Amino acid sequence: MASHSAGAQRTVTGGEVAVSGWVAFAAIVMIFGGIMAIFQGIAAIAQDDVFAATRNFTFQWNLTGWGWLHLILGIVVTLAGFALFKGVTWARVVGIIVAGLSMLANFAWLPWYPFWAITLIIVDAVIIAALCAAPRRDGSA
Repeated sequence: MASHSAGAQRTVTGGEVAVSGWVAFAAIVMIFGGIMAIFQGIAAIAQDDVFAATRNFTFQWNLTGWGWLHLILGIVVTLAGFALFKGVTWARVVGIIVAGLSMLANFAWLPWYPFWAITLIIVDAVIIAALCAAPRRDGSA
């Protein structure tokens, strides 16, 4: 049985739902963004002098702690991205929440590496938009 909704085709077979175009797009971007955050976290944990910190900035924390935060968030975002390919319902909600948390973490990361943080904020915003625009499982838009 196939259903059409907002230009995307979804096929239901044996209780499994093939993901729509927006969900597949969000999954790919989440996996990419999660891997970027993992590398960011590893770099911060490995060497504190990889990133230049500015003086007298509002957010002053231990760079190694931020590295662990980005590493954990990156792993969760990557795993949620892979779960989206399976059509798992909870993965969309988790994806929106984790992408929002990642946006907040990257906002606070701005003093150490602004270009990278802004890039990941944009990636997370695209993820949230794609997951919110995805059609629901019942076939309605």
